[in-house]
Amino acid sequence: MQLALIAREWWSAGVAVVWVEVRETQGSVPRERGTRMLVSAQQAAGTIGGGHLELKAIALAREMLSSGDASVRSLHLPLGPALGQCCGGAVTLHFERLQEQHLNAWPTEAPLFHLQLYGAGHVGRAIARVLATLNVQVDWVDEREDEFPLTLGGPVWPAHIRKCVGEGVEAEVRHAPAGAFYLVLTHQHDLDLRITETILRRGDFGFLGLIGSRTKKQKFIHRFEERGIAPALIDRLVCPIGLPGIAGKAPEVIAVAVVAQLLQRATGRVV
Repeated sequence: MQLALIAREWWSAGVAVVWVEVRETQGSVPRERGTRMLVSAQQAAGTIGGGHLELKAIALAREMLSSGDASVRSLHLPLGPALGQCCGGAVTLHFERLQEQHLNAWPTEAPLFHLQLYGAGHVGRAIARVLATLNVQVDWVDEREDEFPLTLGGPVWPAHIRKCVGEGVEAEVRHAPAGAFYLVLTHQHDLDLRITETILRRGDFGFLGLIGSRTKKQKFIHRFEERGIAPALIDRLVCPIGLPGIAGKAPEVIAVAVVAQLLQRATGRVV
């Protein structure tokens, strides 16, 4: 769940909270400026980098809570000399009791990407479970309503994973924003073909991945060529999906490889 939503939930529940933010950085540090975490007497959400730095921040935040300290505090820490961490840089942390005005001014972080995920089978579910932990926007599409798991092994699916059910699922393609990512991994090859063709004809995709072998890709390419789709668009089709070099066909392994590929594309670090 995004930190802003957690902040609102805790505030609505009357939980006393200190929010901690990385305000300044020098040299090598575990998290960038603007990174936040929330600390209550019992819980912590988000991370400013873990290790001794985070333990010290949590301790100071809880000291403020237990003493009723409502002041704004700042703490500068050279990570090596003060904390024995190997990063070698320094951070300045900001500490403040959470108030309603902070919720209204809470910075919104743009999703890493908008994905249309076609297929709620074993691999689709495994991918969705990984995506549930990330700041992304997902339209999860399948014509079989009973294939969608009701929950994420406990809590309900987060709001950024939107399930779409119905026949003619390829019609969902038109609702995606320009530059969206697409993963096509349904239970039928002919449905994969229709969805993939619809995406190719739209043309403005940021990433288009199709589950399957190289043989499946060649068969699909032949069909697309017959139907007059531009070669430049066909060349952008990724099949098989997943970062190369990650062996294994278990859904969970495929999911990690595929989500890593999406993150690599989203950050522009494709090699």
